[in-house]
Amino acid sequence: MALTALVLTVLAMPVLGSVCGVMTDRALHRTVIREQRTRHATTAVVVRETHDHRAASDFDGLGGGREGRVRVVANWTAYDGSAHSGTVSAPRRSVPPGTTFRIWTDDKGMRASRPLDSATAHAHAVFAGLGAALAAAGLVEGIRRLVVWRLVRRRYARLDRAWARCGPDWGRTGAGS
Repeated sequence: MALTALVLTVLAMPVLGSVCGVMTDRALHRTVIREQRTRHATTAVVVRETHDHRAASDFDGLGGGREGRVRVVANWTAYDGSAHSGTVSAPRRSVPPGTTFRIWTDDKGMRASRPLDSATAHAHAVFAGLGAALAAAGLVEGIRRLVVWRLVRRRYARLDRAWARCGPDWGRTGAGS
């Protein structure tokens, strides 16, 4: 059992991790291409600050946490030339009217997240492959431990039955043992 688990861990897990990583990389590469084709950076112009502090998701494409940001009403021109306005997160705490900053939009001018870049996609694929290999190794080890536990229990049960047959009379004179 230990040999089978070792062989699976040493040989099969790297193959499984590689296959998972490559498949994830291909899928994410298609996503990168699609997002880079359909998402566009544009400049937003602050109209005024808003006190709307709802935790709604905000696709401003700035990355990072929300600390140091303020929600503002802004105007922007979409990739197709149409004018839009809405509430977005500005990258600084103080943004007077007329301040400009970059946001990402889709082909229709609706806010969208920043497109995924190739390096980030590749890093995600590597971590997915490593995670799959580690999860599979954990599964193999868990199954090995379960089988060994069951074998030990079966061995102890056989030992208990053998002891029950000869144990109580063991060592007494004339008991036949």
